[in-house]
Amino acid sequence: MLDYLQKIGRSLMLPVSVLVVASLFMGLGYAMDPQAMSGSGNTFAIFMIQAGLVVINNLPILFALGIATGLAKDSNGAAALSGVVGYLMITTLLKPDTLSLIRGVDVESIDSSFNNIQNVFIGIISGVTSGELYNRFHKTELPQWLAFFSGRRLVPILTAVASVVITIILYFLWPAVYGGLTAFGTFISGMGAFGAGLYGVFNKLLIPFGLHHALNNVFWFDTIGINDIGNFWGSTGTLGITGRYQAGFFPIMMFGLPAAGLAIYKNAKPENKKRVGALMLSGAIASFATGITEPLEFSFMFVAPGLYVVHAILTGVSMFVSALLEATAGFSFSAGLIDYVLSLRMPMANKPWMLLVVGAVMFVVYYLIFDLMIRKFDLETPGREKVDVNAEVTVSPSPSTGGNNQYDAIASAVYQAIGGNANINETNNCATRLRLTLEDTGKVNEQALKQIGVPGYRIVDKHNLQVIIGTGVQFVADALEEEMKRHPESDMGDSIE
Repeated sequence: MLDYLQKIGRSLMLPVSVLVVASLFMGLGYAMDPQAMSGSGNTFAIFMIQAGLVVINNLPILFALGIATGLAKDSNGAAALSGVVGYLMITTLLKPDTLSLIRGVDVESIDSSFNNIQNVFIGIISGVTSGELYNRFHKTELPQWLAFFSGRRLVPILTAVASVVITIILYFLWPAVYGGLTAFGTFISGMGAFGAGLYGVFNKLLIPFGLHHALNNVFWFDTIGINDIGNFWGSTGTLGITGRYQAGFFPIMMFGLPAAGLAIYKNAKPENKKRVGALMLSGAIASFATGITEPLEFSFMFVAPGLYVVHAILTGVSMFVSALLEATAGFSFSAGLIDYVLSLRMPMANKPWMLLVVGAVMFVVYYLIFDLMIRKFDLETPGREKVDVNAEVTVSPSPSTGGNNQYDAIASAVYQAIGGNANINETNNCATRLRLTLEDTGKVNEQALKQIGVPGYRIVDKHNLQVIIGTGVQFVADALEEEMKRHPESDMGDSIE
């Protein structure tokens, strides 16, 4: 179950990444004319803002597309088409106007929860349904007289049928589900600044399990009506309040985590400082500029879980203080410098400069606490590992790569460290991690993985391994696929699809 939820989380990264384009358009539009949407603004600014709203307003259907594509074993377009079919089927049949016609009553008598049926929750349901149907039936052969509808063409048809069933179920369940979600969101949002802090803590605590996306959806998108990201970039909401579930992340990602990386570098053994310094510097730049924190977080998350708990608490503190100060800024992808600058001219940005003050304080706090804990408890953060000098390591880039391409070299080394084709069942990646399904993680040469130079790795269970790469993970994943293909078919075993 956990692995499946992580797979959905990976799939969400594709549609969420499109938000970067939306924020770029809208940020430029508002930078040219902050009053563009007042009715008499700059024509080009209005054009840019509306271009960004195209993505914001259609995020649910993008979720349906992205999840369906991500779950499909071969990421085929038929799965994406099925996701759209499912989403349109459910949301159209459950629209108040449609329900009023079906029931023969006035639209005013339809439960108000159906006014909010076009949301990312339905997009996720549609994406999961179509993705699973694709994996199960995309190779199905029908009788000759129905042969045209065999294979991938069958999937959208089955998705439409399944969506009708889901629609009937949701007709009875949606009012209760929506009411429960609204109550949960109201409970947290009703706690004001403390609720924002509580959200920040749980956001970080769920990252190791890949479940933080579910929590984020409640507050960032229009699942229950909070829609913090959409309202911020859509310039609707309340000044000083809208954006509170985003703002507190900026001090952490731009200042806190880079300071943690500095403390880890400072405490590395002298002979390891060059290697650790390169890792921490690249991770700090990624965190500061783009808000991608996994290279830094995973470098200490499992080797020093106490540090990670402190990190989660400090994130909550930052969220709480930022909300208390009513300092707000927004992001489309993550809370880095790029999104911070783009959000400065947005009408919903309120005292964003205060986030830099909070960030400066967080830099000092993170550095002092991490430095103290690493030394006090002798934590084995990167560069402080107890290396088994007797361990045999035989990992090197394969001759076919020649070591000329850094991604090929890393992929080749990872390939050998995890046991090659004979031990590989499936390869995937998210924004920064290789996610590998293996026959047996016990066959992984952990010492070899440590010497490759990646920020870290995590053995999830007997069959699942995650290797932290960084923002170039897609290129490493592609190189790993090529590395697998370069070996004889006989070495692949029956586990490779």
